[in-house]
Amino acid sequence: MENANTLNPRWNAMEKITFRFVFIFFLLFIAIQNNGAFPFWEYIFKFPTELLHQFIPWVGSHVLHLPNEITVFTNGSGDTTYDYVIVFTIAVTAVLGTTIWSALDRNRVNYTKLYYWLTVAIRFYVGLMLIQYGLVKIIKLQFPSPGIYRLTQFYGDSSPMGLAWTFLGFSKGYNLFMGIAEVAAVLLLFRRTMTFGAIITLMTTANVVAVNYCYDVPVKILSTALFTMTLFLLLRDARRLFSFFFTGTAVALPVIPAPVLGKRWLKVARLGIKTLLIGYGLIYGFIEVLDARKQYGDHAPKPKLYGLYDVDIFIRNNDTIPPLLTDSIRWNQFIIEWEGYANARHMVDSMSRFFMKLDTLSQQLELTVRADTTMKYAFAYEMPTSDQLTLTGLMQKDTVSIFMTRKELDEFLLTNRGFHWVNEFPFNR
Repeated sequence: MENANTLNPRWNAMEKITFRFVFIFFLLFIAIQNNGAFPFWEYIFKFPTELLHQFIPWVGSHVLHLPNEITVFTNGSGDTTYDYVIVFTIAVTAVLGTTIWSALDRNRVNYTKLYYWLTVAIRFYVGLMLIQYGLVKIIKLQFPSPGIYRLTQFYGDSSPMGLAWTFLGFSKGYNLFMGIAEVAAVLLLFRRTMTFGAIITLMTTANVVAVNYCYDVPVKILSTALFTMTLFLLLRDARRLFSFFFTGTAVALPVIPAPVLGKRWLKVARLGIKTLLIGYGLIYGFIEVLDARKQYGDHAPKPKLYGLYDVDIFIRNNDTIPPLLTDSIRWNQFIIEWEGYANARHMVDSMSRFFMKLDTLSQQLELTVRADTTMKYAFAYEMPTSDQLTLTGLMQKDTVSIFMTRKELDEFLLTNRGFHWVNEFPFNR
């Protein structure tokens, strides 16, 4: 649509057909896969979402004949079977809609007005989405610093996504760098800075796509959509940008003209909605992530008894169990990282995961096996010193006493290495 910005251009048939498909596909994607980009959208779109939860599984079963019924909907993963079938359904709808639209609207000269409103929808969808992602990097919520579980996990036992999260979460500075690059998508929200913002955003989303694809992060659909939409915004200036960067020709990047709104209240409404959306993305978004920092992330309050404890002595039924690496029952480490949860790493490196109830007044601790909630262990606990923890009680029918010492997280090389301007030799461990 490079000529969409001239006075009254005549689009050729291919341009018009392509635009119709893109218009339908992108608007349906923005509406259905909104991902919280627009305020209150989950409430506005609640009824259509409920219908989709009925319709999309039907498409999967009766149209695509998928081997398994769709029962999982969009969650922390945006790449569920449900999401892929939604994209398929949107694409089919766009093809059908384009066919009907082309048959009914053959004589249209161009779609410059619709093109403008489509760019508005895309600019605010991509812009507000990336602002959200950028803020949770600047405040460092998306990628937390390596915690106790990560630091004690075998390197080879981490998933590709877990490896990426640990790598990205290690550095506050790199999070800040990524966050600023993503928040720069605010430039998309203004017509005069749209092209410059799209160039930055294209590079940013390309990096996000690469991480998601190469490290199996389940946000491939969304990141691909953001990249593709940003590329679409740049198409109108593609030739001019090519001339500028590769031929040295002086070029001007014209601003997309906004439709003339004859009535004053329409102008006020447009300005008001734009101001509210930008304020929502930047101001409310920043307040929201600051509040979220109090609940999770590096600065969230730590639970009582928080820490990594090395098991020094493990006594079962009055027998002291030696720390043999073949013992599948004796604990090697005890981890309390999150409120209401605890983990015990055994000598053979298997992990027992528990729900934990703690009564600090009576100094009682109850562990419930998460895989089998009928199994409960009851302990009395005490802390002789600030870095020692003792548990005494029952594990099923066995009486146990467990003596542990807290290990500080800065004892790990990853957390204590720090930054060095001068390295006489590479320190690649």
